[in-house]
Amino acid sequence: MTRRERHPWHAPADLIARYAEGVLPEPDAWSLEKHVETCATCAPRVSAAVRGTAAGAVLAQMRAAVLDRVTGAETAGAEQRLTDRTTAPEAAGPQPLVSRAGAPEAAGSQQLTGRTAAPEAAGPQQPTTGAVSAPAAGAVSAPVGAGAARPGSGTALRPGLPRLARLLWAAGPAVRGAWLPAVLGVAVAALALSYGAGVAGARALLLAVAPVVPVAGVALSYGPHADPLHEVAAATPGGGLRLALTRTVAVLAVSVPLLTLTGLLLPASGAPAAAAWLLPGLTLAPASLALASFVGIRVAAGVTGGGWLCAVLAPVVLAPGTAATARLAEQLSRCLDGTTAQAGWAAAATLSAALLTVRRSAYDRPLRP
Repeated sequence: MTRRERHPWHAPADLIARYAEGVLPEPDAWSLEKHVETCATCAPRVSAAVRGTAAGAVLAQMRAAVLDRVTGAETAGAEQRLTDRTTAPEAAGPQPLVSRAGAPEAAGSQQLTGRTAAPEAAGPQQPTTGAVSAPAAGAVSAPVGAGAARPGSGTALRPGLPRLARLLWAAGPAVRGAWLPAVLGVAVAALALSYGAGVAGARALLLAVAPVVPVAGVALSYGPHADPLHEVAAATPGGGLRLALTRTVAVLAVSVPLLTLTGLLLPASGAPAAAAWLLPGLTLAPASLALASFVGIRVAAGVTGGGWLCAVLAPVVLAPGTAATARLAEQLSRCLDGTTAQAGWAAAATLSAALLTVRRSAYDRPLRP
C-alpha cells in the first residue's frame, strides 16, 4: 500500500490555520497531529503555518539552539577522530611509512591535494563550520519514516521500522519488569507441583489463578507507576485508551498461549479443559479497564481479580484438607464448564467492552493512581 493510498485525504487550509492559531479543538488537533506523522504532504504545510505565527519565532530559536548543540558535539567528535587518525601513525613508528612509499604515496598525495583544493575552489565565503552543520541539520530534520539514512550507517531505514518501534515502545511496560517472570513462574510452579511434587489438582490450581494473571499484567503496565512519561503519553493522540488497549493485547498475547499450553501439559484430575479460562480472562481484563475509568487501574484490578479469587476459592477454604483440590475442581466446573457458563462469560465480556466504549473519554486524561 502506497503512502497516497494510506492518506486518501489531506488537511484543508482552514483546519491548518486554526491549528496554527491554537483555536482548534483538542480532538481535532490530536487527529491532525497523528495524521502528519506519516503524511509527507500535510506535514510541511502545518510546519509552514506554525512558523508564520508568533510561536514560530520561539520554536525557531529552540530549534537553532538544539542544532547548535548537536553541531558542536559532532564537530568536537570529528576533530577528535581526525586527531586520533593523525597521531596513530606516529605512535606506530616509521615502518608503515616505508611500505607506503612509491605509487601509493603518489596516490595519497593526489587524494590529499583534491581534498585541500575543494575548499579553496569553493571560496572563503563558506566557513568550515557550515560544512559540518549542514549535514547535522539535515540529519536532525530529516523524517525517519521517509527512509532517511541513519547518521554514520550509510544505509537507509526501512519505512516500516518507525511504526514497529512505536508499537514496541507502547507495549514495552507490558512485557518487561517483574510481570513476565511472574507468568513464567506460575507456569513452572504448576508443572513442578504436578510432576515434581505429585499434586493431583495442579490443573485446577492453574485454572483458578490464570484469569487473574492478565488483570495483574494490565495493572502493572499502565499508569504513572509503570511509565515515567505516562502524563505526557496520555495527552498524545496515540495515548489514553489506545495505549491501554495496546498494552492489554501485549499482556494477553504472552499469557494466553503460555498458560493454555501449560494447562494442556497437566493431568486433568477432574478439572475443566485447559482452555476453559480464556473467556473469564478475556472478560476480567476489559472489565478492569472499564472500572479503572472510575477508581484507577490498580484498584480496579484488585476488585476484579480479588472478586474472581473469592468466588472460586471461598468454597475450598471450608473444605477438609484432603478434599481441597477436589472441591476446587468442582467449583471451577460450575464456573467454567458447560454452555451456560461460557455464554454467561461471553455476555459479561460484551457488557465490559460496551462500558469501556462509553467511558473511553475518561482515558483522555491521566487516571487515578
